[in-house]
Amino acid sequence: MLDDFPKKIIVRMPNWIGDFVMATPVLTDLRNYFPDSEITAMCVHPLSDLLKEDQDIDELYSFTRLSNGFARRKEKRNIIEKLREGKYDLGILMTNSFSSAWWFWQGKVKMRLGFRAHFRSPLLTYAVPWPKFKEHQVLHDKRLLKPLGIEISDTEPRLYLKKEEVEKAMELLYQRGYKKGHKLLGINSGAAYGEAKCWPIDCYREVARRMLEEDDSLYVVFFGDSGSFSTIKNICQGLSPRAMNLAGSTNLRELSCLLSVCNILLTNDSGPMHIASALDTPVIALFGSTDPELTGPYKNGVVINKKVECAPCFKRKCPIDFRCMTRISVEEVVSYVQKAIKSSSS
Repeated sequence: MLDDFPKKIIVRMPNWIGDFVMATPVLTDLRNYFPDSEITAMCVHPLSDLLKEDQDIDELYSFTRLSNGFARRKEKRNIIEKLREGKYDLGILMTNSFSSAWWFWQGKVKMRLGFRAHFRSPLLTYAVPWPKFKEHQVLHDKRLLKPLGIEISDTEPRLYLKKEEVEKAMELLYQRGYKKGHKLLGINSGAAYGEAKCWPIDCYREVARRMLEEDDSLYVVFFGDSGSFSTIKNICQGLSPRAMNLAGSTNLRELSCLLSVCNILLTNDSGPMHIASALDTPVIALFGSTDPELTGPYKNGVVINKKVECAPCFKRKCPIDFRCMTRISVEEVVSYVQKAIKSSSS
């Protein structure tokens, strides 16, 4: 498809944390196939922070999605100008929107590669047909590179952290009483897409309570955004002081650093689940409304999924009785957590 190897490549990365992390093998595959090319990752802020130490890119282009009319128009002009100045030979769209293809076309990216979607095919040099079979999102993303001659590889999602920033992030735990060297259970009880993906919060509390009472060398840290701070604060009340609430206290880099030091992460299908998996932290993932065959942890993951008759429905809110999640028992989850903690400590 290419007459010459591209000197400059730009990759428009996805806008959701989980999709973003699952797309990172594409950067590795491009670097392996085009070792002498200059690769730019184009990312929305703050997701761009996840690639600050990335070893497979030469440039990180971060932009902000604005809602204000005038500011938004100005930002679009800036993006198009940046693309034109870059004089990119190849642009790869990991997003499926019409607007991202429009930017690449307006920005005079010579060859534009993306999946056929949202009436944008005329803007693409090569519109890749949407696969008709079910496969994990990581493999789906890699399929986009096949027109370049890049076959599906065994590369995995990955993130790069510096030892110094991990040590600095640990201060957030020390300030809350964590003792260095003790076991750490991470719990992520939220999910950006909607409540249908979330195991009941009281169940997470009960798992934390039982684990803390069983093992006095274990600490539990709850992760979440600022909107979940009050909820998690209430959950932690009455628990051992070894239960820590970090909801809203971390940026993406700090969150990644802390996930990297957890012995295990118990989580819904979420962005932090994919971050932890990419950092080789063992994951116990609770699935209901979504499909683990599509978006489950790609490595180091155990999935608990009751496979009820109405799942996966991919709805934001359950219209009936939430059976996909309520059938997951606290006893079952505690058993999995106990085994994972024991395995990670041996």
